[in-house]
Amino acid sequence: MVISHDACYYLGYVSKAQGFKGGIIAFLDVDDPGAYRNLKSLLIDINGVLTPFFVETLNLKDKGFVHLKLEGLDDGATAARLANKELFLPLENLPELPEDEYYLHDLVGMKVEDAELGELGAVEKVMDYSANPMIQLFRDSAEVLIPLNDAFIDRVDKKNKIIFVSLPDGLIDLNQS
Repeated sequence: MVISHDACYYLGYVSKAQGFKGGIIAFLDVDDPGAYRNLKSLLIDINGVLTPFFVETLNLKDKGFVHLKLEGLDDGATAARLANKELFLPLENLPELPEDEYYLHDLVGMKVEDAELGELGAVEKVMDYSANPMIQLFRDSAEVLIPLNDAFIDRVDKKNKIIFVSLPDGLIDLNQS
């Protein structure tokens, strides 16, 4: 059975091999890496195919990094070939969030409605820049980037798939110039 990227969420990436016995250092691009300390398996994107691996050990390091030992990965040369590969987990592994919280991937496809301008378009992509995540949409075939900032986002209606925003004057024009 082939696992689709659409059925998964991005967890992080393999930074480098560690040692001669197949260990790897990975970065978990999540709010709380400690929540993954009991991870039993993960998926690694190898040439576009999500390949499952069982986790033998996972040791938390600093700043989101972890030391992983994966089943079947027993030498440094093989581990080194996984450097810079992306890590994924199935969406069903995500915990349910309270109604007023959302995962960034949940925003894709939602309509964006501004208090003054009305419907702006649908979210095409979330650009997860750590300091300033943004949503991308197209209005009149021009790209519009909206910072995911509490000052702009009034609320997210997950049930009806609408993001209600109050954008400052000129933000839409700034994107289209």
